Amino acid sequence: MSKKPREHTLIRQMRKNTENYLLLIPYSVFFIVFTIIPILVSVYLSFTYFNLLQPPEFRGLFNYIRLFLDDEIFLISLRNTMIFAVITGPISYFLCILFAWLINELGPKLRNVMTLIFYAPSISGSLYVIWSYIFSGDSYGLVNSTLMRLGFISEPILWFTDTKYALTIIIIVQIWLSLGTSFLALIAGLQGVDRSLYEAGAIDGIKNRFQELIKITLPSMGPSMMFAAVMQISSSFSVGAICNALAGFPSTDYCASTIITHIMDYGNNRYEMGYACAIATVLFLMMFIMNQVIKAILRRFGDV
Repeated sequence: MSKKPREHTLIRQMRKNTENYLLLIPYSVFFIVFTIIPILVSVYLSFTYFNLLQPPEFRGLFNYIRLFLDDEIFLISLRNTMIFAVITGPISYFLCILFAWLINELGPKLRNVMTLIFYAPSISGSLYVIWSYIFSGDSYGLVNSTLMRLGFISEPILWFTDTKYALTIIIIVQIWLSLGTSFLALIAGLQGVDRSLYEAGAIDGIKNRFQELIKITLPSMGPSMMFAAVMQISSSFSVGAICNALAGFPSTDYCASTIITHIMDYGNNRYEMGYACAIATVLFLMMFIMNQVIKAILRRFGDV
């Protein structure tokens, strides 16, 4: 087939949808200016030495060589970030699906209340204060005081400064936090499933709710599941603020350091923006690859 008929078809489609393209222009401009251009600039700066005071000095692959061969803290941060991604990503994603599915079966009023309860932690401004009190390192902390009262320990445990406990506690907090936007997207996806599909499924031999979930509900929620997966990937790879708030910066032996905290260190504290951009570029590539892997997996359940 020649290219000309295809070009004519494309031109006709664009003329037919001119109004839609015009409506997309404002969003496209903001997306290009505040997303695409910053990404391209960051990739370029990752090959330079840039301290915000002098013009960028091109250094080729020096930042990346330094990153993997001469930066032990980055390797620790990389390991911690992968632990966060491997543990919090899948667990929080499946919890979002499970809780959204269970809550969707409730009545409208109770469903709204439960949705608010599960979503509230992700927007709570006093979150870190609550967890700091629960795992406070003195005898007044909720966990320490309870364990001492029951006789399990004789002196308080420094939860956020002890390398044996800090990362585990932050993972628990992160999982609790992650039931936010993804959870709402899945609730909306469940509300949009055509109810007639369940009647047809019952005729075809589906006997219980679990079979409905696997064979009808999840395949009908492709876009919602993909959006939730992308959000979970982003949140699991971009853990940083919670580590600084609970374990401090730097944490003991960098036990709670992540790629995000490493970027903040070199970008905000040391003003080595070229090196910080190199770290950010590595993180971007990791998230992009994981996004493609998740998309390939979700294709098996339905259209995404």
